[in-house]
Amino acid sequence: MMAKIDESTIGLRIKLLRRLKGLSQQELADTLGKSLRTVQKYETGEIEVSISMINQLSEVLNTTPIYLLGYDSQIDPIRNLADVMNFLFHINRVEGLDFRIDVRRPPHYDEWECSLTFNGKNKEAIYNADMCLFLEEWEHRRDDLRTYASSYETLHKWEEQILAYYHRTEVKYKEEVELSLEESVAKRKAYLNAQFSQDGDN
Repeated sequence: MMAKIDESTIGLRIKLLRRLKGLSQQELADTLGKSLRTVQKYETGEIEVSISMINQLSEVLNTTPIYLLGYDSQIDPIRNLADVMNFLFHINRVEGLDFRIDVRRPPHYDEWECSLTFNGKNKEAIYNADMCLFLEEWEHRRDDLRTYASSYETLHKWEEQILAYYHRTEVKYKEEVELSLEESVAKRKAYLNAQFSQDGDN
């Protein structure tokens, strides 16, 4: 679901930053390779500004994509481990996301490892593929940082672009439905029967 974007707010920020840079609308249009009328429509909020144009504007106007979009990327400081765990509880409630928790520990494994796994091919979890794409790219960029092939500045710029892109994707919390004891027992039996049936086929 796409979040509603206030194009007029974006337009006002473009206009403010353009003026602070001392650029006319025509000069900005020339720099962007757009017509004067298009820039005027950006500034009045008459037309939607694409994410690629937001990224280009942020470069030209010396700002960040998320500032232009009005997205507040600041969160309350993480003060303790409970804050991290609480964040994970909230992820678990997001509709369209589904993950499993993989646990490997002795004596069956040498190491003790726990991870969240998103199945990108799960059609019922519509945001899982986005999470897989994001995590894959994030790990690539973290590896570049660890191996000194990139910088924190480059990483933070990428983070800004990711937040700008996905801030238009609105999510909801899953509806929590408490089952009666009878319903819970019946569903438990059906689940176990399905599991035993799968085990028997393997």
